[in-house]
Amino acid sequence: MFDQFTVIPSIDLKRGEVVRLLRGEMDRATVYGQDPAAAARAFENAGARIIHVVDLDGAIAGAPSNLESIRAIRAAVACALDVSGGLRTADSVRAAIAAGADYVSIGSAAMLNPAMLAEACREHPGRVFGSLDVRDGRLAIKGWRETSQLLVADALERFQQAGIAAVILTDISRDGTENGVDIEMYEAVARSSKTPVIASGGVARLDDILALRRLFQRGIAGVITGRALYEGRFTLAQAIAAAAAEDGRS
Repeated sequence: MFDQFTVIPSIDLKRGEVVRLLRGEMDRATVYGQDPAAAARAFENAGARIIHVVDLDGAIAGAPSNLESIRAIRAAVACALDVSGGLRTADSVRAAIAAGADYVSIGSAAMLNPAMLAEACREHPGRVFGSLDVRDGRLAIKGWRETSQLLVADALERFQQAGIAAVILTDISRDGTENGVDIEMYEAVARSSKTPVIASGGVARLDDILALRRLFQRGIAGVITGRALYEGRFTLAQAIAAAAAEDGRS
């Protein structure tokens, strides 16, 4: 999947609607649509190779809560889907994959139940991403409501031992803010990671996409963007084209 730098649009689901949160706060959600499948079709038509789907209700509940919407997205598009949110048991991972996920992202369970992460990687080789959600240098878990005592380095080691395919690194303090990306943080984590890193949080302009693209050879495999697309700062097609143009220069 990550043979080239990949721009990944995000669809965040809350009660079946397409939303974006501000800094991960559930009570600060902006609704962008009532039809997740239509949003997915638009992204695929614009060139998406993979769509990141977040079950926000599931992240809070600790179990998938928007499987119907995920099934509708799967029926609408042929591109790959990465599903996250509430995947804290082997059965919940199976349910997400049965609903249409090509990949699943596991965060809280990796911190709370390492055996479950290892089981998921064994059962679904190459299809499990590790999710690192960082706020002010600390790892957040359980829908970003609690803080883990694990350090980022410890979490990376746990992910790599389990056999994850990639790491999704979210800067919660910038997520949904469009305040720009923390290039230094992403680069530092990528240096420490033995698996590809996907950056998420704070993307505001095409320059953010390009700055991350320039770190492709250093381990940044892609970027997830949401609010900037929904707010019209740039289109997905423009972001993909800009990254491809940078490919031509490198």
